[in-house]
Amino acid sequence: MSLIVTKFGGTSMASAAQLRKVAGIVLADPARRFVVPSAPGKRFAGDTKVTDLLYHCYDLADSDSPAFRELFDKIRARYQSIIDDLGLKLDLSADFMTMQKRFLGRTGSDYAASRGEYLAGKVLAHYLGMEFIDAAEVVAFDVKGQLNAKLTQSLMSKRLAHAEYAVIPGFYGQMPDGSIKTFSRGGSDISGSLVARGCQADVYENWTDVSGFLVADPRIVKDPTPIRTVTYRELRELSYMGANVLHEDSIFPARKAGVPINIRNTNAPDDPGTMIVAEVTDAGPRTVTGIAGKKGFTIISVEKDRMNAEIGFGRRVLQVLEDFGLAFEHLPSGIDTMCVVINTKDLGDRKAAVLEALQAAVDPDNMECFDGVALIAVVGRNMRQSIGTAARVFKAVAAEKVNVRMIDQGSSELNLIIGVDETDFEKAIRAIYDEFYKGKAQK
Repeated sequence: MSLIVTKFGGTSMASAAQLRKVAGIVLADPARRFVVPSAPGKRFAGDTKVTDLLYHCYDLADSDSPAFRELFDKIRARYQSIIDDLGLKLDLSADFMTMQKRFLGRTGSDYAASRGEYLAGKVLAHYLGMEFIDAAEVVAFDVKGQLNAKLTQSLMSKRLAHAEYAVIPGFYGQMPDGSIKTFSRGGSDISGSLVARGCQADVYENWTDVSGFLVADPRIVKDPTPIRTVTYRELRELSYMGANVLHEDSIFPARKAGVPINIRNTNAPDDPGTMIVAEVTDAGPRTVTGIAGKKGFTIISVEKDRMNAEIGFGRRVLQVLEDFGLAFEHLPSGIDTMCVVINTKDLGDRKAAVLEALQAAVDPDNMECFDGVALIAVVGRNMRQSIGTAARVFKAVAAEKVNVRMIDQGSSELNLIIGVDETDFEKAIRAIYDEFYKGKAQK
C-alpha cells in the first residue's frame, strides 16, 4: 500500500465544519497515514487567525492584565467551540493551564505561537482516532536556530516507523536546550515536507483553499488556467517571484527525498490540483508553465567603457553591496554595462550613500538609478526547445506600449525575467498571459 502524508492549512482547520471536511479526506484513503495540521485560520472576512491571537496574547501577558485574561479566554473558547461542535470528549484544560503559566513566565513568543498548531493537532488526532506526536519530539533546530536537517531526519524516521497513523503538528520544533522554535510564517508546509521525507512517502498532499497553482495571479488575470503539473525547478522560480501557494522552503526536503507534492483544495477535494514532480516525461503542449512577478525593485545601471577588460570590476561593485548589507536580485549586464537589481525596501534611505560608494569603487562613465520597477518571470520547461519565446514576450508587451527596462535570462532557459515600470505591471502580465494562453496562441 502506498503512503501519503497530508498537510492541512489554516483555512482547512478554521472551524468544526472544516475539520469535518478534513476528516472526510483523510479517512477516505487508508494510505493517508500521517497528518500535519496548521493552527486554525480565519473563519470569515474580518476574523483573526489563532496564531495572531497567540502572538498578541503573549505580548499582553501579565497576571494583573484584564486584556490578557480576556484574550486568553477567547483563544480557549475558540478551541472549545470546535470540540463542542464536533461532539468530542476532549479536555484541554491542563494544556491551557500550562500555557498560561508559560505565557506569564515569558517562555518566549515562539512557544506561544506554536500552541496554535499543538492544540489543533491534539483536537484533530482525537477526532480522527490517531496517535498524537508532538513536533518537538521529531523536528530539531541547532543552537543558531536553524533547522538541523540530519537530526530531524533521524528522529522523524525512527519515530514514524513505530506509528501506524499519527497527527504531527506543523510550524515548530525544539532547540537543543529544550525550548520551542518556530519556522517562519507558513512553516507548516516545511513540517509537512519533513514528515514526508522522514517516512519516505509516495506523495505529500498539501491541502489548502485553492485547487493548486494557476498560470497567473487571478487578481490580475481573469480565470487563469490551472497548472496540472510543474517541476520543482519551475516552482522554485515561480515561488521566488511571488506565486505563494506553497511556502518556498517546503520544496527542498520533499525534493531531496524524491517525494512528489500534490497541492489540493479542501473545499473541492475532487479537483486534481497541481502535481509537483522532479521531472516530466511528457512535456505537454505549453511553452510557458507560469507567469509571476513582484513590485518594489530598484535598478542601478553602471556604465564604463571597456568594463569587460577591467579585472575585478564586478567584484568591486558587489563588494559595495556587501558593505551595505545588501543582497542583489539579478545582475543583467552587457559589454560596457552592469545592472544591479535590489529590493527597494532593503535599500531604504541609503540610495545616495550606495551610489556614492559605487562611484568611488569603480569610477563609472555614467550611472543611473531607476526606482518603481517590477519584475516579471515567464517560466517554462519547454522554453528551451521553443524558438521565438522571448520574441513573443516582447511583442506582447510592446503591443500594450509597455517599456522593458531590464532583461535577464539564465543559461538553462527555464525562465525569462523582464523589468517594467510598476504602473505597467498588471498590464504586462495580462499581455503575456494572453499571448501564450488565449485564442490560437496556446503553444
